[in-house]
Amino acid sequence: MAQAQEKTQTPALVLSPTAAKTAATELRPWGSFTILEEGRGYKIKRIEVKPGHRLSLQMHHHRSEHWIVVSGTAKVECGEEQITLSSNQSTYVPQCTTHRLENPGVIPLVLIEVQNGEYLGEDDIVRFQDDYSRAN
Repeated sequence: MAQAQEKTQTPALVLSPTAAKTAATELRPWGSFTILEEGRGYKIKRIEVKPGHRLSLQMHHHRSEHWIVVSGTAKVECGEEQITLSSNQSTYVPQCTTHRLENPGVIPLVLIEVQNGEYLGEDDIVRFQDDYSRAN
């Protein structure tokens, strides 16, 4: 004896004008970043680095980072290791580890950064070297 199964429809997601937020892009001397999403213990950014530019040699006390290259070439310094990454490759930067990101290529480097930690503020950056005179 076959029983009729009740079909349920999932309602479409409708965002009110106040719920739909446009992410703000922050400009930096080396390029820009856009916060795509953030919640308790994580933040997701889209980072774009101009050709020939690099971020400061830095570290964070309260967060780790995972970088996934979307396009371009990334030269990564993480602790004592230096690697080069291209599209669809990734690396992990542990908390309290010195690191630097550079674009040695001729096209913009675009990557997704996933931050994890107890505190994710921009003021948790200890700079050791910086091409733009922002070292601590």
